[in-house]
Amino acid sequence: MTGAVNVLIASPLEAEHVNRIAAADRRLNLLYEPDLLPVPRYPCDHSGTARSLGPPDLARWAGLRAAADVSFDFDWQAPGQIAVNCPRLRWIQGTSAGIGGLIDRTGLAKGPIVFTTAAGVHGAPLAEFALFGLLYFAKDLPLLTRHQAARHWERHATALLRGSRVLLVGLGGVGREVARLLAAVGVEVSGAGRPGRTYQVPGVSRYLADTEIGGVLGTVDALVLACPLTERTRHLIGRRELALLRQGAVVVNLSRGPVIDESALIDALSAGRIGGACLDVFETEPLPVTSPLWAMDNVIVSPHSASTVAAENKLLTDLFIDNLGRWLAGEPLRNVFDSDAGY
Repeated sequence: MTGAVNVLIASPLEAEHVNRIAAADRRLNLLYEPDLLPVPRYPCDHSGTARSLGPPDLARWAGLRAAADVSFDFDWQAPGQIAVNCPRLRWIQGTSAGIGGLIDRTGLAKGPIVFTTAAGVHGAPLAEFALFGLLYFAKDLPLLTRHQAARHWERHATALLRGSRVLLVGLGGVGREVARLLAAVGVEVSGAGRPGRTYQVPGVSRYLADTEIGGVLGTVDALVLACPLTERTRHLIGRRELALLRQGAVVVNLSRGPVIDESALIDALSAGRIGGACLDVFETEPLPVTSPLWAMDNVIVSPHSASTVAAENKLLTDLFIDNLGRWLAGEPLRNVFDSDAGY
């Protein structure tokens, strides 16, 4: 590609990372006005709290997005109007691995814009969260917490994570990191992916289609969900699948809330059929204060934050710079969103 490329920074990003992007290639012209962007609520927050902008500032933002050829993240003000408000825009680099819901809601899949996801950026922290959840229940941290609060000394036995069996659903960037980490601590990992596809994932000892998981749920000690949310995976885990899990099995959800029938999960937990659930995502977010999940001592409630670490923006910037180089060279981009697959 020849000539200048206008690159819009559309969500909060530290100046040091913006400067790295600007220095990546002399053809890049950055459109970056942080005073117009939402205010981050926590480190690496790409939604933030919208500022109260007056007409002059809103006009400045409208001018920036109208001039953009490439954008780091979606327009914070009117993502559903990107096709109209951003006439020059040809590529958006998302800051999340799961952008399918936004693209579906806004109808952007029907336009000419290329979308790339942040797949792979969040794999390591999510894998660590999965390991944390499995260890939490294997070592019975709820019991230790109760005994410590009561100053009660009582020796007891715990489970051994090494040698346990886990069914991992989803073998993309996150799933690969989960498989690698769990295998490293001696867990036997079975991997479930899309029907008709072949996989070679380090740490996975056997493969099956996600349509066949019913045949193995009764043989595993834990179920880890790392798949994208699509129409085929919505309520992939329902009452039938939860009933097939062996007594005391643990469920870890790193994907999206609607992959599990939450009502069925609550019932299984209440009945003691499921040993525990480690949940970073929920069908309704924020999780309603009336949800029974809050009060269950066999549930870990994480506010969709397991993937958010202090290094996230550096990793996102690394990915964006690499993709910018590919874009300028006319080479295939990493993590191009597939509208047919939904991720």
